[in-house]
Amino acid sequence: MNLPGAAEPQGGNEIPEYTGVAWHYGQPLVEQRYFERSGGFVDRSHRGVLCISGEDAAVFLNNLVSQKLIDLPHPWAGEALDLDIQGHVVHHMEIIATDEVFYVHVPAAQLESLHIFFTRMIFWSKVTIEVIDAAVISVISAQHLDALVDVPLPEELAVSPVIDFSLPRRDILVPRASLMAVAASLQEHGFQPAGMMAYTAARVRSVQPVMSLDMDATTIPHEAASLIGRGDHIGAVHLNKGCYRGQETVGRVENLGRSPRVLVMVLIDGSAPEQPHPAAPLTAGGRTVGFLGTVVDDFELGPIGLAVVKRSALKSVTLQAGDDVALSIDPDSLPHDDGEKAGRVAINKLRGL
Repeated sequence: MNLPGAAEPQGGNEIPEYTGVAWHYGQPLVEQRYFERSGGFVDRSHRGVLCISGEDAAVFLNNLVSQKLIDLPHPWAGEALDLDIQGHVVHHMEIIATDEVFYVHVPAAQLESLHIFFTRMIFWSKVTIEVIDAAVISVISAQHLDALVDVPLPEELAVSPVIDFSLPRRDILVPRASLMAVAASLQEHGFQPAGMMAYTAARVRSVQPVMSLDMDATTIPHEAASLIGRGDHIGAVHLNKGCYRGQETVGRVENLGRSPRVLVMVLIDGSAPEQPHPAAPLTAGGRTVGFLGTVVDDFELGPIGLAVVKRSALKSVTLQAGDDVALSIDPDSLPHDDGEKAGRVAINKLRGL
């Protein structure tokens, strides 16, 4: 959005995840407070959007990704993963489903490969898959999200229900040509523009990863608790469905073991001359134990980030990132011990243990 004060992050071209949208609009920390007050909206139009329609659309997608996408209420919103045969994450997508179509949006760098993958899997399915020129706007408010129903939205394609996030959030999908008109309408009704920095800080607080920063070629879903659907949390992986590529890894970890690595939130030493950069190795006692992902300044906590850490190093008091920048793991982001796995209990019973 070409709104007053729009600024890119320092070194923005080095982090494609943020390229093409405003990092902030001149008040980066104040913008984070909008989410807890009147409400803010974030331009996420740098994401690519697929429209999948046709009488077989739900079954087609359900057979390919980790989320359960049949018999959904409408509208519906959630996430899904495309995994390889070994259970490693290949694509991480967000989805808004209406009674007619599925809108799937991903980082722009993933759009072409996901489109090719889906297209190759059509075979005899009655589906149509199109890349559409649409834009995503995320509206976040702890107190006033219900007011969104009173905002006239010119030519909206879809409006999501409330989405799992650190604060209540709804996504609006609009034709790209209508982006500025929708922004103006939101502002007229009290919602303030907030940059990707504010959105990223909220995302880090909810320990939700993005592929380009917080995952690597060996990432499996259970490394990030937010990806696993449990209870009322939709996540990106539905544990009671099957028949998709990589499901064996999901089932094995869920029922028999634990992931060797874990995604956690970290608190970064704000007195360091420079913040560490994404992909910086993490060390504990001189030993490499993981890597740093997203890094952002939070209006309350200071520098924070997400990190992928070996499970064996989670009890380390202090970690080092990059050029000896100290950081500590936020204890609230540590995985919960769910006790002995059901599959392991069954195996031990068969063995008479």
